[in-house]
Amino acid sequence: MLTRTLDVLRPHLRAGAYVVGLELSRTAVFRGDAPELFPHDEDVDRLRRQTVTLAELLHEHTPGWWPPQVRRTARVQTHCHQHAIMGFKPDLAVLTAAGVNADVLDSGCCGLAGNFGFEQGHYEVSEACAERVLLPAVRAAAETDVILADGFSCRTQLDQSQAGGRRGVHLAELLRAGLHGDDGQGRPEQRWSRRPEPPPRAARLLVVLTGGAAVAVAAAPWIRRARSALRRQRG
Repeated sequence: MLTRTLDVLRPHLRAGAYVVGLELSRTAVFRGDAPELFPHDEDVDRLRRQTVTLAELLHEHTPGWWPPQVRRTARVQTHCHQHAIMGFKPDLAVLTAAGVNADVLDSGCCGLAGNFGFEQGHYEVSEACAERVLLPAVRAAAETDVILADGFSCRTQLDQSQAGGRRGVHLAELLRAGLHGDDGQGRPEQRWSRRPEPPPRAARLLVVLTGGAAVAVAAAPWIRRARSALRRQRG
């Protein structure tokens, strides 16, 4: 998979273009894992040097850019790969410039950790990690607060845990809301995010308890809703 991706990106990398990673675990592959797997490949080294997060692109590589204003408090779940590889300083700089009061939670891992939280025997540990800091902070958040979680796993954990009905949004969604004029109303994720509604928590429990064979059955209604939503957006 990595070699096929590199085949697509190679001409752009050689031309000096940046690769913007919106999903942090995939971005970490380009920045960390790929150079370890292919230490002598010049294009892999270009991939490492030219892959940036959205915040890094805007803060460090876009002279004269200034973010739209979103004057809210954000409860921020920092992704594990941000801690380990990318860092969070550019994100904090963008949020501050946008007028966001960023409350960066001292929560550590959300508990999902890729497929860890979906595996048999791990569900209780996964939920306990989330309940240590993340979920109580989200449940206690004001209705107008933003729940900012750039990582797909982090957002999935919020979607399928006891988060008081709150959902995480990506930095890109926050900035887009600013561009369109934030209305300041409660539960901003309901208007900012165009993602389909997540599958119910019971679907995850079914997968954990019965194994991967249950995925298709448990997720089928959600998949149909997602496809219908995409057709409406395209239509």
